[in-house]
Amino acid sequence: MAEKAQVDPEFEALLRHIQESRGLDFRGYKRTSLRRRITLRMEALGVEDFAGYQAYLEVHPGEFGDLLNTVLINVTSFFRDEEAWDVLRARVIPQVVANAKDDRPIRVWSVGCASGEEPYSLAMLFAEEMGVAAFCRRVKIYATDLDEDALKAARLATYQTRNVENIPPDYLDRYFERINNHYVFQRDLRKCVIFGRHNVVTDAPISRIDLLVCRNLLIYLESETQDLVLPRLHYALARDGYLFLGKAETQLARSALFNPVDMKHRLFTKVPQEWRRPLNGPFGPNMGHPVEPSPTHPRLFEAVLNEASTAYLVVDDTGMVSLVNAAAHRLLGVGEPDVGRPFQDLPVSYRPLELRGPIEEAFRQRRSQRLDDQEYRLSASETIRLTIDVRPLCAPDGSPYAVLLAFTDTTRGHALQRELKTTQESLENSIEELQSANEELETTNEELQSTNEELETTNEELQSTNEELETLNEEARSSNEEMESVNEELRIQAEQASAYRSHLESVLRAMNGGVIVIDQNHLVQGWNRWSENTWGLRTEEVMGTSFDALDIGLPVHQLRERLASVQGGREEQTEQVLEGVDRRGRPIICRVRISPLLDESGARLGLVMVFQDLTGERRSEDYRGYLGRVMDAALGETYFVDPDTLAFKQANEIGLRELGCSQAQLAKMTLLDLITETKPEAIRAKLAPLIDGRTDEAVLAATLRSAEGERSVELRLRRFPQEVPPILMVTVRNLAGV
Repeated sequence: MAEKAQVDPEFEALLRHIQESRGLDFRGYKRTSLRRRITLRMEALGVEDFAGYQAYLEVHPGEFGDLLNTVLINVTSFFRDEEAWDVLRARVIPQVVANAKDDRPIRVWSVGCASGEEPYSLAMLFAEEMGVAAFCRRVKIYATDLDEDALKAARLATYQTRNVENIPPDYLDRYFERINNHYVFQRDLRKCVIFGRHNVVTDAPISRIDLLVCRNLLIYLESETQDLVLPRLHYALARDGYLFLGKAETQLARSALFNPVDMKHRLFTKVPQEWRRPLNGPFGPNMGHPVEPSPTHPRLFEAVLNEASTAYLVVDDTGMVSLVNAAAHRLLGVGEPDVGRPFQDLPVSYRPLELRGPIEEAFRQRRSQRLDDQEYRLSASETIRLTIDVRPLCAPDGSPYAVLLAFTDTTRGHALQRELKTTQESLENSIEELQSANEELETTNEELQSTNEELETTNEELQSTNEELETLNEEARSSNEEMESVNEELRIQAEQASAYRSHLESVLRAMNGGVIVIDQNHLVQGWNRWSENTWGLRTEEVMGTSFDALDIGLPVHQLRERLASVQGGREEQTEQVLEGVDRRGRPIICRVRISPLLDESGARLGLVMVFQDLTGERRSEDYRGYLGRVMDAALGETYFVDPDTLAFKQANEIGLRELGCSQAQLAKMTLLDLITETKPEAIRAKLAPLIDGRTDEAVLAATLRSAEGERSVELRLRRFPQEVPPILMVTVRNLAGV
């Protein structure tokens, strides 16, 4: 076998980077072809070595798509190699349909489908054989490839005129719709073709396939990878499935996994892998009655045996050597003196391999065994290959009475087989390299054809460009005048921008709160006047320093967790209240609101912290709470109601206790619900001057329901029109005992 090319560490590192970055595993591809295709891409970019190309990929992720298009030669067409497709249409597809009895679904797999011409060709052939309705109901075509861009083009099912030249005209009329200058594959058939990304070397194969098409893919793989892929294709096929390969793929010509249907056009059927019971040898129980040797020629068999080139040795049922021939003496060193000795005492019983086990099995199972390609060392410098046959010798009643060991020297045949295998592999590599080069030439030819069309288009565009240039010259004259006005506008805009920046800086300085801006590394980038006055640090002292290390009388370390949360994108905005001291040593309470600093594209540039002094508000809240508690105790039973609906808004603790309800229950009632003996219309009439604003206070005697029953009270209602919304305050004085 030819020696492998020397490993290039930079090239292998590049392949590992491609696999880890994009999941593209090229390890099984032929290094010569792969290296040549990648080098072409490097030359187009002006990159000198593989390490430099890896660095280029890290900086330009979009290059992966162009690399994949270069490495995976997507050369395909409808009904490519027309003669092979004719054989497929005439011999294979009718048989596939016939095998799918009882309307069983038919599964087809196109491996390496490129831009979709191959699976759509299969769809047309099956539709012709079965009819469109039956095809859409029963057939599923799985089309897979590594190139995601090629799969996107395949899913569109839209082709130019030159792409459909190989399609028979009647097929083109039936299965394509012409839209402008493009041909679109029929929608109903298109739904039966399922496209997906798949690596046949590493991904699990699709199973129960009736027809598997894998054309001109194996030629790009190393021999070891081909040996790995073939069992996968074998597993994917159904028991009576067919395999369709490309014309340059000769690996299956010697594979035991497939039987050829048409070797010329690379059509095969699956060989089921089942356990087969070996046939009985000539010394088995089915050999018939033994022939007795002629008593008049007792030495005839001995002479024949000694002249045989195969070494024979017989072991009886007691384990003793009962017969050896001259070839056994020459080859194994076993002679006449060893007859009658236990076989286990001879070196040949365990060299080249342990033979006592196969001998015992021959006695027990009564069947022959063949041990191929056993290495036997004659001396330190000479080694031969042996094939050992272990055959039971049976009596007329079928019981074995001895075992015949036949040692055949297969050294020459083994060497020839290795040379033949090496020659075959070399020939296959040459054919595959030639096919690969042919594929590349076809690609180049298509590219040249496309370039020629582009040149024709460019020539026409140049003519129109000349006409446009004359128009542009005239427009340029007027553009000069416009540019002068634009420059004047830009000058005005620059002045406005400068004024805006000054205005913004003035706003930040005048803000009644602190603004601190930090970058991704928490270095201070902005510090306004409030921050200077509060913490006693000037802007020039803190700019560029770490915010986490600032000593400003505020525990900034408590903000780290929230800073990390906003910076990491887990929260859009957060805030926290901190207590500390300002530069004068006075206690201060700050609310810190943290927001991300974003650019125009939404990328995070850092963080913005806005500090609000809550010290005065906190003191006011404490005062209001104190005042409320004092008033709650001083005013007695007090309620607040809506002047329009007389619905309760609030009550103090004394009022809730008197009524025997909670604030939530009170919010569902009105003042009219608690007053008894007086109709609601009469009450509203008495309160009308107060509600209309003609008076600010009213007194009303009434009977009021409470937790302990009804009670006579005096209701004093005072209106506060300046409040928004207006409110009525009701104070209650009990009249019992008055």
